[in-house]
Amino acid sequence: MDLSLAASPSSFDLLLLNSHKFSLFQFKPHFSLKSKNPPTKSLFWRQNRPFRVRALNDDGFVLEDVPHLTDFLPHLPSYPNPLHHSHAYAIVKQTFVGPDDAVAQNIVVHKDSPRGVHFRRAGPREKVYFMPDEVRACIVTCGGLCPGINTVIREIVCGLNYMYGVDDVLGIMGGYRGFYSKNTINLTPKVVNDIHKRGGTFLCTSRGGHDANKIVDNIQDRRINQVYIIGGDGTQRGAALIYKEVEKRGLQVAVAGIPKTIDNDIAVIDKSFGFDTAVEEAQRAINAAHVEVESVENGVGIVKLMGRYSGFIAMFATLASRDVDCCLIPESPFYLEGPGGLFEFIEQRIKENGHMVIVIAEGAGQEYVAQAMQAADERDASGNRLLLDVGLWLTQKVKDHFTKVKKMEINMKYIDPTYMIRAIPSNASDNIYCSLLAQSAVHGAMAGYTGFTVGPVNSRHAYIPIARVTEAQNTVKVTGRMWARLLASTNQPSFLNSNEMLPI
Repeated sequence: MDLSLAASPSSFDLLLLNSHKFSLFQFKPHFSLKSKNPPTKSLFWRQNRPFRVRALNDDGFVLEDVPHLTDFLPHLPSYPNPLHHSHAYAIVKQTFVGPDDAVAQNIVVHKDSPRGVHFRRAGPREKVYFMPDEVRACIVTCGGLCPGINTVIREIVCGLNYMYGVDDVLGIMGGYRGFYSKNTINLTPKVVNDIHKRGGTFLCTSRGGHDANKIVDNIQDRRINQVYIIGGDGTQRGAALIYKEVEKRGLQVAVAGIPKTIDNDIAVIDKSFGFDTAVEEAQRAINAAHVEVESVENGVGIVKLMGRYSGFIAMFATLASRDVDCCLIPESPFYLEGPGGLFEFIEQRIKENGHMVIVIAEGAGQEYVAQAMQAADERDASGNRLLLDVGLWLTQKVKDHFTKVKKMEINMKYIDPTYMIRAIPSNASDNIYCSLLAQSAVHGAMAGYTGFTVGPVNSRHAYIPIARVTEAQNTVKVTGRMWARLLASTNQPSFLNSNEMLPI
């Protein structure tokens, strides 16, 4: 991690923490946030991923900054932003983001607490580091499908063209492999005009295939100087490696990441695009399950939703539906038999209501399924653990318990809408969100920032070091208020006995 300090009346101590150690350093601050190329000194690595931290004064204000092209190309010229002459922005009171504008990671603070971590606010800058007619940009999509990918592609192309006059944009076909397999398509506002109305990705996608040297070789060969990478945490790690190789070679290439995951498991940002659409579409499956089970005697419906490591879709869909009796997610272990177990709860609900609906995230209960099937730990090309079908497993376990053990006839209904949800176009709110993400990425790249990802932090879009969004996954806090709201809504058991209760 590089640590640089801003001007303040006197020197002060800064405590640096990571998962392995902490150190105390004393510094004499000497520059401000406005500095484009401050002196830096590498002090330590945060979870083996470096990013620059600038402590700007002695009230605990810390800026986790993103790289800039001038960090390794100090003599790079700047130019007036074309938005100076934009009719659209002429009515804006403050067209450009100020050099000192920052977004706070935490907005709920105690009276005397430090101001905490901040990120650079996203948006257009007064100066740009690319002449529009010299820009050759490219866009690539990687990983699984998610509602809104086509909207992001469209808005990057249109944003570059309409705001900055850039008309040379390439689409890299088929994920990272497309860089070195020579698959490209020329993207213009006319070509992408209506792709936001379709699901999937206009550029096709794939998992794996990342080779930083081969990719950057191709970027050089094609004279590309702006790279927009749409993908999840694995894809963003790949983007960080591309940026590092670009920096190593001293190339004027801006690398911008747009985080994508339908599971909403990207850290730091408020939410990922496509999440709202997924929750909305999940309602249809839950409603169908509810209609089915209340139309038969002793109906039990199980709906499996996305959520490999994080149960946000299952949790929010359950809260939105109000027809769900029990929600099972990876973060909250459950058990089937015995007092307080799932079987006991199902029996209780059937006696009370005559039916029951269970929502389960795909990553929940995987240890039980693996044990039952004696399955090996396998992974896909992106390094993700291949999940077993917990929905089918749970359906069979419930059926066997009540028909064979309880000698009770039940009607099981199982719905898996995973691919239907992934493949639909984004809804209105996600379309707006995708537009903001795309435009923020374009503004950042044109302003010379690189090795960054974009996203809203407390509802304000910011430029975030890639290492921050890949160092950990965003998961449901089972000791938090949102999970408590769900438990209050469903009245389901916590599946914890008195000896296993988590500290509050």
